[in-house]
Amino acid sequence: MKFAVLDFETTGNQSSDKIIQAGLAIIDHDLTVSQVYRSFVKPGIPIPPFITGLTGITEDDVKDAPELDEVMMEMVPLLEDVVLVGHNVAFDFNFLQSALDQTGYLPFTGRILDTMDFLKILFPSLTTYQLGLVANEFNVQHDRPHQADSDALATALIFLKCLEEIDSLPLLALQRLSDLFAGEDSDLGWFFDAVLHERERESQQSQEGFTYYRQFALQVDDWMDITPAREHMLENPLKDISFEQFMEQVKERLKEKLPEYEEREAQNIMLGEVTHAFEEDKHLLIEAGTGTGKSLGYLLPAIYHSVKQEEKVMVSTHTINLQEQLRERDIPMLTEVVPFPFRAAIFKGRQHYLCLRKFEHKINRRDFTTPKDEVMTAAQMIVWLAQTETGDDEELNMGNRGGDFWETVASESDSCLGRNCPWFRKCFYHKAKHEAGVADVVITNHSKLFTDIQAGHQLLPAYDRLVIDEAHHLEDVAGKHLGLHMKYFTVVHTLTRLFKDSKNGQLPSLRAMLQHSLHKKAGEWIRIIDDIYSSLLDTKESWDKLSELLFTLMPERSDAAPGDPGQFVYRLLPQKKPKNWDELTALENGIHISLGDVLRKGERMINEIREEENDFGAESLLTDISGLFKDLGNERDSLRFFMKLESEDNVYWLEGNGNYRSKSLQIFAVPIDVSAQLKDYFFDKKKSVVMTSATLSVDKSFQYMIEQLGLSEAAAQDRLMTSMLPSPFNYREQALLVIPRDFPSVKGSVGDQHFVSTLVQSLADTAIATKGRMLVLFTSYRMLRQVYDPLKERLLVEGITVIGQGMDSGSRSKLTRRFQGQNASVLLGTSSFWEGVDIPGEALTSLAIVRLPFQPPNHPLVEAKSERLQREKKNPFMKLSVPQAVIRFKQGFGRLVRSSQDRGIVVVYDTRILESYYGKYFLYSLPGPKMEHMPLEQMIPRISEWLDTEPS
Repeated sequence: MKFAVLDFETTGNQSSDKIIQAGLAIIDHDLTVSQVYRSFVKPGIPIPPFITGLTGITEDDVKDAPELDEVMMEMVPLLEDVVLVGHNVAFDFNFLQSALDQTGYLPFTGRILDTMDFLKILFPSLTTYQLGLVANEFNVQHDRPHQADSDALATALIFLKCLEEIDSLPLLALQRLSDLFAGEDSDLGWFFDAVLHERERESQQSQEGFTYYRQFALQVDDWMDITPAREHMLENPLKDISFEQFMEQVKERLKEKLPEYEEREAQNIMLGEVTHAFEEDKHLLIEAGTGTGKSLGYLLPAIYHSVKQEEKVMVSTHTINLQEQLRERDIPMLTEVVPFPFRAAIFKGRQHYLCLRKFEHKINRRDFTTPKDEVMTAAQMIVWLAQTETGDDEELNMGNRGGDFWETVASESDSCLGRNCPWFRKCFYHKAKHEAGVADVVITNHSKLFTDIQAGHQLLPAYDRLVIDEAHHLEDVAGKHLGLHMKYFTVVHTLTRLFKDSKNGQLPSLRAMLQHSLHKKAGEWIRIIDDIYSSLLDTKESWDKLSELLFTLMPERSDAAPGDPGQFVYRLLPQKKPKNWDELTALENGIHISLGDVLRKGERMINEIREEENDFGAESLLTDISGLFKDLGNERDSLRFFMKLESEDNVYWLEGNGNYRSKSLQIFAVPIDVSAQLKDYFFDKKKSVVMTSATLSVDKSFQYMIEQLGLSEAAAQDRLMTSMLPSPFNYREQALLVIPRDFPSVKGSVGDQHFVSTLVQSLADTAIATKGRMLVLFTSYRMLRQVYDPLKERLLVEGITVIGQGMDSGSRSKLTRRFQGQNASVLLGTSSFWEGVDIPGEALTSLAIVRLPFQPPNHPLVEAKSERLQREKKNPFMKLSVPQAVIRFKQGFGRLVRSSQDRGIVVVYDTRILESYYGKYFLYSLPGPKMEHMPLEQMIPRISEWLDTEPS
């Protein structure tokens, strides 16, 4: 095969836009790039400044360029008998067809392949498919991104990497891929079929490096072979060895491995404090700022203690990101520097692991709801199975639609066959559970800690010592898990997985199976299924109606701009139910009765079929249906609990979105205070709980956290230690905090015209002074939207890009990567950007905090907590709102200085920090940056001066 890799630069992406540059890279039969064609093209219309900014192509470049006719005359001979390839090829292909048409040539009728498809399938763990970033990842030279010839050549080299990857796939995976695309009349299907025929002609087929099972090529082996780390050691390697002696050995090996390693005072203090807490059976609150090296600060004592005492230590993180960092970076390093073998296992929530039985079932039956998308996801996963040892969905980049697919193949306790499953010895979830069972240290997350409590401690191995990292989130996660949170789609997904229509769903699959069964009761069972169908349809109708009525209870938002649908939040008060509540409870009662009937009939039928039929194909399906029935039962009970509105200890509320109306409905019932439960589950039961985070103290005191987490009694009994570690950074030299004291103030979450224009002007001036590299944190998405367009326009002429959360597509990590990848850019973010975003070094020079991060006082949970504090004669603002906002503010501030080399500016535009009696709590809680306030007009000269002076 001969390939032609095409790329055009154009004046835009509309059909009326024109080509300004063409690039074509030819890949010959011997898979070498034999020729790269390039030419500017005279567009005949002006090039928009945005395109010049993106591509670097100016009016001067194209003013003497050849016309389209000339360029096509040179290109057309190169396109004979080739397979056309492109990165996001539809874009370039449309422009090609239109150019051929305009210049009088016949349309291109050959095969077309997209490198995006190949990357998704063959490199399922790539975090991005953006050409520049992929080129980087593959070490492909890409000198001039967004220039057609450079893009075409980079795409050609990436395509060759994909062909290499196909060569390394086991034959079985190729057969699976070819089979998967066979039903699709696509060029991709044709390609995999051709590759398969070629491979099957080879006489030598390498089988090495994979496990073959039930027609899949896997990377995972039987997990039963995994044994404890020191099984063959006759005595404990830490016998008679103190922690200090252990640390000496570790530090020696660290210095050999990392010549730049230097001891940090804060980390040494932390090692001592955590060890002390473990030895004395005490709890510990320890605040450790950025740069402390806190993960080693608790992992080393955890390893020492678990190995010496032969008891497990559990470590819990809030974010999957941190869990991944421990897995990818910290644990591998410790494996090399700890002088004896140990095991650390990562154990996540069950829904993160692939269920191989469900996946096999789905692929073999081609059970696809949206075939085009789902065939792609299935193809990715076939390749991924030959690579993954964990089966963890975090390794997969499934795109937006992949989530729905994953839901149908994820591991679930209710549909698990356990030891009866043919996949049991390869099962990813049971492997992770077994690894946790034989590990010394188990790393899990806060959610799983609470799921384990709710499951009666059946999920995690037993533990007496626990380290909670990112501990400032513990209370929040506890509320979510110990309470109830249900969405409109929670119920709909379960209903449609059981029965979407007469052909799709688990019940129709069972019905089809029974139609071919010769069993005497088959007819009776089919009648029961038909009965269930109609009950499920009635339930769906009632649920739709109930959701609509609940949605209409929510008042229109008073601070919503005209035409802005906005988020709605509405609190329900047990003692003051809405006036039409009886009508709603009647609907809920109907759902309750109807589902009760479905579950009774359904479960009885499932049990009968199980006893009578011994067919494994049916067993798998019956287990899945039975699991969905359990889900329906739980949803029915949760809905009843919510609609009763009878607990004074819970706060009940509804949330929705004006765009999607009742389909966006979410219902919540959350305990107002979780401190008693945290005390009961953790601080009374466990010997030692260590809680750490960069933000646990307010105004140099831990009192707020002690009260929120239920530690008061432990403190009174001298079972609680607290420690604030010194910062390893010199904040006075590294950070300057500036407050423009005459900045206009604002009421609510929306700025008036004067506020917004002053803010945009000041942000633009600051961004120019710092050459972009600026993160702007907002507390309201509405205000971010007010600022985005005018700021973008203002900075466009300066060549500085503005990226906005929710305005530019992509997840938080995608936007952060884009920000880091561009030299001069400004990133606007709201809530999720206040923490967990790590942008070290040059990429971030300035941080702007637009408003102090107070939670909206009318949020139901904040409101309920405030009412409770008022009843106790306490001041809710000082006891709750200020501490919460200070912790958030410290998190935001922490984005700026991530290493001892970082230097930067923080601008706080909220003058309450100077004028109010509570402002000092914010300033005193920071780790000692240089602080200055001044009139707005003096701010930019001061920033420039500070950035230009070398630190002493």
